[in-house]
Amino acid sequence: MKWNAFKHKVIGASALLYAGVTLAAPDLGVAEQQATNWHAIIMFIIFVGLTLFITRWAAKQTTNNRDFYTAGGGISGFQNGLAIAGDYMSAASFLGISAMVFSSGFDGLLYSLGFMVGWPVVLFLVAERLRNLGKYNLSDVVSFRLAEKPVRTLAAVSSLVVVAFYLIAQMVGAGQLIKLLFGLNYNFAVIIVGLLMMAYVIFGGMLATTWVQIIKAVMLLSGATFMALMVMHSVGYNFSNMFYQAIEVYGQVRNISFEEAAKIMGPGSLAANPIDALSLGLALMFGTAGLPHILMRFFTVKDAKEARKSVVVATGFIGYFYLLTFIIGFGAILFVSNNPQFLDVARAAVTGKLELVGGNNMAAVHLSDAVGGDLFMGFISAVAFATILAVVAGLTLSGASAISHDLYANVFKKGRTTPESELRMSKIATLGLAVFAMILGILFEKQNVAFMVGLAFAVACCASFPILVLSMFWKGLTTRGAVVGGVAGLVTAVTLIILSKAVWVDTLNISETPVNPFNGPAIFAMPLAFFCCWLFSVTDHSARAQAERKAFDAQFVRSMTGIGASGASDH
Repeated sequence: MKWNAFKHKVIGASALLYAGVTLAAPDLGVAEQQATNWHAIIMFIIFVGLTLFITRWAAKQTTNNRDFYTAGGGISGFQNGLAIAGDYMSAASFLGISAMVFSSGFDGLLYSLGFMVGWPVVLFLVAERLRNLGKYNLSDVVSFRLAEKPVRTLAAVSSLVVVAFYLIAQMVGAGQLIKLLFGLNYNFAVIIVGLLMMAYVIFGGMLATTWVQIIKAVMLLSGATFMALMVMHSVGYNFSNMFYQAIEVYGQVRNISFEEAAKIMGPGSLAANPIDALSLGLALMFGTAGLPHILMRFFTVKDAKEARKSVVVATGFIGYFYLLTFIIGFGAILFVSNNPQFLDVARAAVTGKLELVGGNNMAAVHLSDAVGGDLFMGFISAVAFATILAVVAGLTLSGASAISHDLYANVFKKGRTTPESELRMSKIATLGLAVFAMILGILFEKQNVAFMVGLAFAVACCASFPILVLSMFWKGLTTRGAVVGGVAGLVTAVTLIILSKAVWVDTLNISETPVNPFNGPAIFAMPLAFFCCWLFSVTDHSARAQAERKAFDAQFVRSMTGIGASGASDH
């Protein structure tokens, strides 16, 4: 098959799943089944073979719950930092953010910075205390001194909502990608992805998932670095030259003056109003500190010191990665926007804007072809799939943890269970989640699912983050306050996103005017969650509430010192 035909749609299904946190993406069902692409397939087979070998090795090391959920706490801070970066850096943000820079210039940096600024919150507020207080996941922390059943149920449900929406989006993207690479039927492609994900998690647990994420992170950083180096080489490694030339090309292809084109170096085009800008910032900043599959990684290290090191390492790699996407976006302006083979002239005639073949979210893919040819483009395709697979494995593991450790072992069985039965339930939950993800991936083939990632961030920001941070820092939080606040944040966030333009108008086509005129719910739902947590806690004078307040001192000592947190059995 010719690369020109392939590159028109490859990875288009996943390109904005992460970066488009509050934006609607193109219809994912329009990708046509393609002939076989051997460059990408050979690299894909090498990656899958390597990761399945790692899974076989990890299966021999995974003998109990602690191994399954947290790799036995034996991952080093550096390894865990790289794995966290792998979990967080998606091919979608790689393609999506660079596409935003390509289209909007400086404004694309808004997303890069938004994703980055969440990490100091994780480092200074969450990582150390989370590792000292928890056992397997964030539910352990929020239920440390509060009533186990209602708080664990809320935390598990919030986690599962986040996981579900991420999972559906990733499965659809991966299915479309495999369909394009192999020329397979979409439904069969989704099933292949589900089976691979199932194998990684059921047999290898957290250890296999960690190493899949590490390998994927190295591949993605390598590919992005090569692209950025080629761009910088073309401008003499001078940022001023790159910006000047980009403004020049930007103006030429749009037939506007240099002064008009220079506006791409200033802010103002992505956020329609201050409310949307603030909501986006809140969701990206605080949503990171509530993502279950990210927080779960802090239990894979031996102590709080290694947890802090993990965040520092992850922040370094993620910061470097987002700098690369910024360079790649400007490189796409230089190499792609003025190259006729990458332009969709027919679509541009309809929209009156510069349009790329396959959509503007394909800017980085076209750039990989421009600077590295067919082979490098095949590598980027394999990296895109590796990225989705790694993220799906991490999400599945955190979902299985919520079902088996929280709902099964602690809510339904009330702690009266054996490690063996909990581990068995984890594997049953993984199987169930994989089948669930495959079914929804097939059902949502032709749906616009990018908004689901926005919903995941909003739920994490508005439901999980408030009760997590208040349970660790505020003595006055009670079970009643945590449950009411968490439910208020969860329900409000979901409702506002459903009523927004991205869902109500663009996805569901219920009417031409959205009920909620704003894209982001965080600015409304997160303060409401905090307020409800405060109000229903300070007005709670029950005996249980008094006991929960007194228990804060013991929790505080453990959160700061780690005494009692060294082993999985200490809780």
